[in-house]
Amino acid sequence: MLNLDRLRTLHAVARHGSVSGAAEGLHVTTSAVSQQLAKLERETGQQLLAKNGRGIRLTDAGRLLSDHAARILSQVELAQADLEAQRGHAVGELLLGAFPTAVRGLFPDALGRLRTEHPQLNVRLQEMEPDESVPSVVRGDIDLAVVLDWYNKPLPMPGGLVKAALLDDPVDVAMPADHPLADRHAVEPEDFVDDEWVSWPRGGFCYDWLMVTLRGKGIEPRIRHTAHEHHTQLSLIAAGLGIAVVPRLGRGPVPEGVRMVPVSQPTMRRHIYAIWRADADRRPSIRAAVEVLRSVGEKITD
Repeated sequence: MLNLDRLRTLHAVARHGSVSGAAEGLHVTTSAVSQQLAKLERETGQQLLAKNGRGIRLTDAGRLLSDHAARILSQVELAQADLEAQRGHAVGELLLGAFPTAVRGLFPDALGRLRTEHPQLNVRLQEMEPDESVPSVVRGDIDLAVVLDWYNKPLPMPGGLVKAALLDDPVDVAMPADHPLADRHAVEPEDFVDDEWVSWPRGGFCYDWLMVTLRGKGIEPRIRHTAHEHHTQLSLIAAGLGIAVVPRLGRGPVPEGVRMVPVSQPTMRRHIYAIWRADADRRPSIRAAVEVLRSVGEKITD
């Protein structure tokens, strides 16, 4: 009889490509992973792992068993989802991931409501960018992720996932209070051809969106400073060091000396949505989380 936990461990090694990666994904020690794999090899009578330089690789038998493990674990998840659906209420553990401004702007209210409305549901949240959370959902490391894309730059989405729109997040241009356009009711990106910009770090999804958007309007932006967090960007702008496009979700207080001017183009906004695996679609806990997140999002956009 093959042990399900040991199959899950082998599958994690196959997904992550290392024992340490599997340990991190499973939230256990590397020693625990090694012990489970050694037991699985004894049970099967096959060598499942082989050394590969400083790392490891799956043997032919290891790859074969890992492929079976993926199908078995998917069926187990379907069975768990069906049992949870039959009970008809959200119970058990729900692992969530979300990008930083969603964590700040959506989840304080959403987690409070889930705890009140579904007291038998144990929710755990991790802050992670979409390039980390999407693969985590696919691998089964988390159950649901809140991710984003832009009106003109969709986020690539693997197959086997379901998504649900939560809200649209408008953007404003943040500028120093003494900027010539600070008293405008609305602005266009084309108004800032000669300005220096504060942006997200190079190579990130939002940085790439800003470059595509501005260059599409004939602007070659001069990026002088970069920062991950919007409140850091706003602090730089308060010091007179540039302008930035800043979404409204999770923005927080605007520093003294900064003006927020709406962008007149209604399409210039982020789309915020939840994603989860299709084989977990019937789980009431998934449905409960999406319903609460949508409700909180509606209050923000009202």
